Amino acid sequence: MLMAVDDKENNADAAGGSSHGGNIAALAERAGCAPGQIIDFSASINPLGPPEGLRMLINRSIEKLVHYPEPHGKGLVAVLSSVLGLNEDQLVVANGSTEIIYTLPRILGCARAVIPVPSYLDYERACRMAGVATVQVQLAEADGFQLDFSELAGLLQEKDLVFLGRPNNPTGVSFVAEDLLELAAAHPATFFAVDESFFDFIAGESGLLTNPMAPNLIVFRSLTKFYAIPGLRLGFAAAAPETAALMRGQVMPWTVNTIAQEVGRGILGDCDYAEQSRAYTRERRLEMQQMLSTIPLLNVFPGEANYLLLKLDRADVSAARLADKLLLSGPCRLAVRVCENFAGLDQQFFRVAVRGKEENELLCQALARELSQGRRTIHRPKKKTPALMLQGTSSNAGKSVLTAALCRILLQDGFRVAPFKAQNMSLNSFVTRDGEEMGRAQVVQAQACRLDPDVRMNPVLLKPSSDVGSQIIVNGRVVDHMSVADYIAFKPLARQAALNAYDLLAAEYDVVVIEGAGSPAEVNLKKHDIVNMAMARHAEAPVLLVGDIDRGGVFASFIGTMEVMAEWERRLIAGYLVNRFRGQESLLSDAYTYLEHFTGKPVLGTIPYMREHGLPEEDSVSFKAGWHENVEKESDGAHVTIAVIDLPHISNFTDFEPFLAEPDVRLRVIRTEAELAAAQPELAALILPGSKNVISDFNYLRQSGMVERIRRIADLKEVEII
Repeated sequence: MLMAVDDKENNADAAGGSSHGGNIAALAERAGCAPGQIIDFSASINPLGPPEGLRMLINRSIEKLVHYPEPHGKGLVAVLSSVLGLNEDQLVVANGSTEIIYTLPRILGCARAVIPVPSYLDYERACRMAGVATVQVQLAEADGFQLDFSELAGLLQEKDLVFLGRPNNPTGVSFVAEDLLELAAAHPATFFAVDESFFDFIAGESGLLTNPMAPNLIVFRSLTKFYAIPGLRLGFAAAAPETAALMRGQVMPWTVNTIAQEVGRGILGDCDYAEQSRAYTRERRLEMQQMLSTIPLLNVFPGEANYLLLKLDRADVSAARLADKLLLSGPCRLAVRVCENFAGLDQQFFRVAVRGKEENELLCQALARELSQGRRTIHRPKKKTPALMLQGTSSNAGKSVLTAALCRILLQDGFRVAPFKAQNMSLNSFVTRDGEEMGRAQVVQAQACRLDPDVRMNPVLLKPSSDVGSQIIVNGRVVDHMSVADYIAFKPLARQAALNAYDLLAAEYDVVVIEGAGSPAEVNLKKHDIVNMAMARHAEAPVLLVGDIDRGGVFASFIGTMEVMAEWERRLIAGYLVNRFRGQESLLSDAYTYLEHFTGKPVLGTIPYMREHGLPEEDSVSFKAGWHENVEKESDGAHVTIAVIDLPHISNFTDFEPFLAEPDVRLRVIRTEAELAAAQPELAALILPGSKNVISDFNYLRQSGMVERIRRIADLKEVEII
């Protein structure tokens, strides 16, 4: 049932300003902590975070800051027109939906505003500032705060302005478009302003954004909630051309800055992001609603957006008091939105945003702890085994060796530690006691932990058999030979196998040291990632980013890697390790300071260049780069020379590394017929190594002329050919 209530000032206006959630600086000051320590449930922002291309769009727009922005966002309006199917003269862009809200009461010539409550506070405040009287219409709690259009119709007068939320804030309740369109048609002298700032979280078309639009209908949206960019301030309104022109005449020129316009043009129409956001938010909201519903004396009002309205059913606890406990005490600093200053709600109401799964669980556990008087009502998920992950700015940055080193350090400190790498691509494999195959790097790391190699440490192994295909080994057993396209299709199964292996392994140890592969900045692979940031997120592992300073460009590599990361990925980075440094570390201090100022992440360690550490290399990158040629040995004295043919698909190349430790052996790697001819006079032995693609590698030997050269050497019977 709807009921008109007295027009009273809310608490926010009585204080001379507006009161909203999300003031993270004020919350941190009150809690006496850094803003980053607060988990903010008071502001309802897309829990998936901003689109991955946000940083790119911002960076690309920086060069345009030397010019004024388009006064009324013409380019952004054109994109909106295309996405929404509306004419450009129906659209107005603004500095967030707030600017639209404060503009409408000033331009429409309405005698009064009708506002169903509870609703967004600024509807009433905007009307007061414009000198427009307001009538609050109480939505009934017993009806789940649903809007009854037939009852609303009975309260309307000519020259009214009706503000409606769809879905409403803070209740999360929406309504059917046809109901409003019928009401608007029946009351042509009344304006209806519909706030769809959270509508993008609901699947399906609005039904109100039509071409043409009803002359007395204005629909406006904030882009900052759904796209998780509240700091940019961006919104728009859609209306009949005449009404849109009135708004455009009152909105200040240049109200939307250049960066906001460029970001808006780039993110609108990102259908994949929109679908993922809706699905993710709905899944998290339903999970959260279920958990909250198990807490005694707490009522949950089902909603359709990315927040839930809650009511305490305890007279001895107010929402404000509960909010203080959540923010100021307990293991986590949690901020919720107290709703007592919403008209129609009392001190027992509060609102919580839907966030990520783990954060939602933390909030529900905290609420259960405060409200259940010691009774545990929510199952606490088992805490993840502590983990640390090393990723690199490139292949061969030194991740494998550093992972082994950290494993041994943790072992020496008394921890039961195990290594893990979800997916390895290498022809350098090892067979365990059980006859199962895994990457040799994880075998070395297992040895550092004084453990027997276990295929759970490397559940997925790819052994390239051509430029476009590999043998796929999962949990130590060959699955098949696959092309790149086939493996991408298989990856969901590979990912699940990797996650299962990790969970089983981690459950048996105190800590896991995880190694990534290649670089997390490989944008062509990120969508199907199972070994870098996706693995770090599953393991809840902070990431150390390793860069090889010896090859040059390490600081550009760190910055470049960070710049192509999504925001959730950046949050996982704990800092940097500068590997293979030769020289005086103090000379790097300015660069370290610059790097931290640019990215917000510190350098946590500088590892000196280590010669001949004696650990097997993970893959053939170093071998083919000629690392063996840098091994220093005495040039004089008796010695034998052994040559190894470098095949394109060479397997288990580390079998030859023991020769490097022998002072009287010189190892030469041969890549051309000319090199083999030049080396022939001094050779004691010639090794043809194993191959993962025998036919292809034999063709390589024949085409390069080495087959004939090897035959000649064999005919002379002076060189052992193995």
